[in-house]
Amino acid sequence: MLHRVEDFLDNKAFFAAVLHCAREMLAIYRESPRIASIFAAQQRWLMAHAGFALHFGYPGEPKLGLYSGRFIAFAVNHQIASRNTAAAFMQEMLAYRFLRAVDSPSDKRTRLLEPTQTAHEHFFKWLATHLLILDNLDGGSRLDQALADPLAFARIQPLIARSIIETDAVRNPGVTYNLFNWANSGGLVMDYLMSRIAAFDGSAQRVDIGRLSLKEIREQFMISNTHLKRLLTQASELGSIGWAEPSFKGDAWLSRSFVMEYWRYQAAKFTVIDAAAEAILGPAAVRTAGRG
Repeated sequence: MLHRVEDFLDNKAFFAAVLHCAREMLAIYRESPRIASIFAAQQRWLMAHAGFALHFGYPGEPKLGLYSGRFIAFAVNHQIASRNTAAAFMQEMLAYRFLRAVDSPSDKRTRLLEPTQTAHEHFFKWLATHLLILDNLDGGSRLDQALADPLAFARIQPLIARSIIETDAVRNPGVTYNLFNWANSGGLVMDYLMSRIAAFDGSAQRVDIGRLSLKEIREQFMISNTHLKRLLTQASELGSIGWAEPSFKGDAWLSRSFVMEYWRYQAAKFTVIDAAAEAILGPAAVRTAGRG
């Protein structure tokens, strides 16, 4: 069963799944902060997907293979990052041993790069989390099929990468979402805020998330006090987050519009992943999920 964005937005069970996904991303971060930092901001997330896809074979590209010059040109051409930012990202991935150099069988002048086993394992964990959520929503068997096929990840991931790079609903979901997701560690802070939602009433203008400890957020996501307060102040000025008392005191709340931006982004992302999985694995749903 291939889902549309509207299917996810109409399914009340999907929002609970979205909150579960946020908690899973936070769990991955706690397990391995360095690898999870790749998902902490959209620019880094897009660059990571681009790198994997170039390695596996980006759809429509004449050849496969990842090397620094090709990656930098790709990032610039698709308006993901500047040349300097893309080059620095590659050096960081090599330093953290998420990438390694390999011999090029066809061109000795080209220094080919490939993701290490650690990078493969964590990226597959990201995909597996999303496939499992899709399966739980409609009774599908995507994850079992992906686990049974050693080449499934290498075939699905480039399709996901192309779609997220080309889909405006994923790259530009809304003002507040973009504020968090383009800031260093901002994506993780946003996931944390959303993970604190116990229940969401779509008709209410605000949803309470209880008291926030800025100290806990700073320490958990290795973000400076200045950077965190600037981020929260900007979101507050947009009317997307607020507190019962001045200076970030008392119970906090998120606006309905901010929560819906997050929800719509997740719906667009899951639509992309669902379509890629179906293209490679075939129809994965064994029954149709009831509308909640």
